[in-house]
Amino acid sequence: MGLTIAQKIIRDHLVSGEMIPGTEIALKIDQTLTQDATGTMAYLEFETMGIPRVRTERSVAYIDHNTLQSGFENADDHRYIQSVCKKHGVYFSRPGNGICHQVHLERFGKPGKTLIGSDSHTPTGGGIGMLAMGAGGLDVAVAMGGGAYYITMPKMYKVVLTGKLRPFVTAKDVSLEILRQLSVKGGVGAIIEWGGEGVSTLSVPERATITNMGTELGATTSIFPSDEITREFLKAEGREEDFVALASDPDVEYDKILHIDLSTLEPLIACPHSPDNVVTVASLKGTKVDQVCIGSCTNSSLQDMLKVAALLKGCTIQPSVSLSISPGSKQVLTMLAECGALTDILASGARVLECACGPCIGMGFSPNSGGVSLRTFNRNFEGRSGTADGQVYLCSPETAVAAALTGTITDPQLLGEMPQIHFPESFRIDDSAVLAPASEEEAADVEVLRGPNIKEFPQSHPQLDTLSAPLVLKVGDNITTDHIMPAGAKILPYRSNIPHLSQFCFGVCDTTFPERAKAAGQSIVVGGSNYGQGSSREHAALVPLYLGVRAVIAKSFARIHAANLINAGIMPLTFKNADDYDKLNQDDALEISGVYAGMDSGEMILINKNNGDAIALCADFTDRQKAILKAGGLLAYTKELGEN
Repeated sequence: MGLTIAQKIIRDHLVSGEMIPGTEIALKIDQTLTQDATGTMAYLEFETMGIPRVRTERSVAYIDHNTLQSGFENADDHRYIQSVCKKHGVYFSRPGNGICHQVHLERFGKPGKTLIGSDSHTPTGGGIGMLAMGAGGLDVAVAMGGGAYYITMPKMYKVVLTGKLRPFVTAKDVSLEILRQLSVKGGVGAIIEWGGEGVSTLSVPERATITNMGTELGATTSIFPSDEITREFLKAEGREEDFVALASDPDVEYDKILHIDLSTLEPLIACPHSPDNVVTVASLKGTKVDQVCIGSCTNSSLQDMLKVAALLKGCTIQPSVSLSISPGSKQVLTMLAECGALTDILASGARVLECACGPCIGMGFSPNSGGVSLRTFNRNFEGRSGTADGQVYLCSPETAVAAALTGTITDPQLLGEMPQIHFPESFRIDDSAVLAPASEEEAADVEVLRGPNIKEFPQSHPQLDTLSAPLVLKVGDNITTDHIMPAGAKILPYRSNIPHLSQFCFGVCDTTFPERAKAAGQSIVVGGSNYGQGSSREHAALVPLYLGVRAVIAKSFARIHAANLINAGIMPLTFKNADDYDKLNQDDALEISGVYAGMDSGEMILINKNNGDAIALCADFTDRQKAILKAGGLLAYTKELGEN
């Protein structure tokens, strides 16, 4: 039986395990990336390991999230990251150089290579034929030190594309269509490969939009073939030597096959508050719009921006609408300026923001109270925009422009003829904002600069054989890492200060949680299906650890968050019978005895001491994960390995 593209890359990077779905495998990692919202903690963890220099082929630190410097905190963290990168062999992409995924695609991504990043949208690299996965910061730190990255061997899904997109129908609409078909849980445990004759009609930036949004399916990653389209993109970036052809074998057997006819798609939009709440744009005709945001790692390429500029040329946005444009990189912004497209954007009344994540993670440009905001982003979770009652919709740049020009949700196909767009054969190359690290000889003299906002890593504890703790919080399905550990301009500056950050934990769900968890000493959280979906931020595990959470019991977990909980020394357990979720109430006194034996058997019994109910739990851990939990987390486990 033949192999998929992903299976071929896994085979070539397999350190241990077998390619049997559901079993643990370890992979050699070629490249890593971090961003500043998660990077400070990742580099603190790397320093703790005591390894003098990174051992990957290329590691890059990007400053793209916390670029709003309203106090010393973000500036101090940036200074710390820059100095630690210089000392330990990591390339440093300065603030303003662009969003990590856009810049990495342009300058560093290579077909056939493995990449993990401390950002859940790292699968953007799949648009160029990389096996690119989001991971917690601690997993990235281990990979930078030369360690393997452990995952459960995924199933293989394929989406077969036929036909060709019509004008005003885009790669974003393809992403929304697959979310409509599969839901935010439909890709869990799978790698999604995109194939079929329609693939050849999509550019690398369009492919990257699709693999970026694959994260919202819960997929391990998504990947496209590396073909002549890929070669042309790399050639335009002056990197044709990085091209490697990649395709799946003709006799592959996939676990699931889906079909999308590109020629029949129409403009789609995701309604509040989930990326899979998808309807046609036409069905929402006339809905008043207050704000439009174009950009993010999903839709900020030169191709997207040139289309936006062409549609805005000679037009003025509605007085009732505020429009922001965030180019994805300095390369994109510079080329827009050189060809005159930036002038067309500015003349329309749009506000051009920094080449950064910005509004996507609530870092400015929040909508008005109850305002309707159309965004070309990848997430519309409740409160993520920075406005608690903001109504955020996800759409393509073309649909976003139509709303800005009309003041209402409008099918972009009603705008008339799509202007002709002329794409350059080569891109403007300027890597001056990517700073190389010091040489090994110079590194000893480099001082790592720490500001007062950087606090110690939270103390973990070896897992006890008996856990007695109250149920301090019970939440429902699809709880995101934004619910657990919100982002936004007020909170992101404290990403390296866990004690201060802890007061915001679960703030979207229950503002009393931090105080109650601290008072309990140790505690248990209960959740529904797909607990921990969304961002890869390990703070959603580290902050509960600091507050004393020892176990989370849920109907099911998102992949990265479950791994982050284990890395923090917190047990992620699932109900053997999902209906038992209803038997537990907040403030119940709970007990799990025989934890170690339960890890070995794969089943534990939870006793509700309030009423005597016995509830069966699944404790499905690998031998390595058991050892990590028993040690009290990955750092403690790594230290034990070093001492033995």
